[in-house]
Amino acid sequence: MATEKKQPRVVLFTTPTCKYCRTAKAYLRQQNIKFKDVDISRDQTAARDMVKRSGQQGVPQILIGSKIVVGFDRPKIDKLLGLD
Repeated sequence: MATEKKQPRVVLFTTPTCKYCRTAKAYLRQQNIKFKDVDISRDQTAARDMVKRSGQQGVPQILIGSKIVVGFDRPKIDKLLGLD
């Protein structure tokens, strides 16, 4: 019986108008990855936290475990989630 690797915690920082955010959400859903969606246009604290973490203001930003991925960088996302 194969033991399933535990998925790292995934937090997606997005805004409603960002098309790459929608792409990232769709991709994660398609891969059956559970994630928390944080709309930084509504949550200023999360926005500040995101910028502090990455030094970047652009979205999407995806926090996978303790690693941050800025933008929809599929190869990097796959690697961090063990999908490659």
